[in-house]
Amino acid sequence: MTTDVSEFCRLDRRKRAIVDAARTLFVEQGYERTTVGDIVEKAGGSLSTVYKVFGSKDGLLEAVVFEQAGSGEAIINSAMSQGGSPADILHRLAEDLREHFLNPEMVALVRIVIARSINDRNFAQMFYERTATRTDRALARMFAQWQSDGVEMVGDPEMLAEIFLDMIVSDLHVEAILHSGGRTHSPERVRARTEFFLAGTNLADR
Repeated sequence: MTTDVSEFCRLDRRKRAIVDAARTLFVEQGYERTTVGDIVEKAGGSLSTVYKVFGSKDGLLEAVVFEQAGSGEAIINSAMSQGGSPADILHRLAEDLREHFLNPEMVALVRIVIARSINDRNFAQMFYERTATRTDRALARMFAQWQSDGVEMVGDPEMLAEIFLDMIVSDLHVEAILHSGGRTHSPERVRARTEFFLAGTNLADR
């Protein structure tokens, strides 16, 4: 039994090292330029271990990308847990999302995901369901909770979640695609957009 636990822990550490190495190389070199051999060289271990655990380089990409599947939901939960009025929480959330999606590593991964999704519809669908859908549902639950608490707002929770995320996240994705050659997402710009959203939904003074 002790041997089994030890072996499991060893394999778990090995998987962790491989995923970390893959993420670093995908970000630094790009997905297409990175080989499984490069990842093994950086992480240690063997090619056979990589193929046994992840199946292929595509499997490694999925492990890297979907490891962060709940990040949007976690950001929403964190913003809510700090308390305050709906306006306070939405301003905090907008800034946290801005920082998250403009992190250089996240920008690089978004570019890889976009490129990969063009050629792989299954990957695109899986990415949407595991990331965007989870974030959207978490935000809709937040608006629904406020509504059940008696906060008056214009629009149903699902629509408000979709509009808010589109207003903040979609533009950040465009910036990632353009390699920062488009709009500049300063904190001031994001705050102004959030104020506009608050005014339109009647949440500014709530």
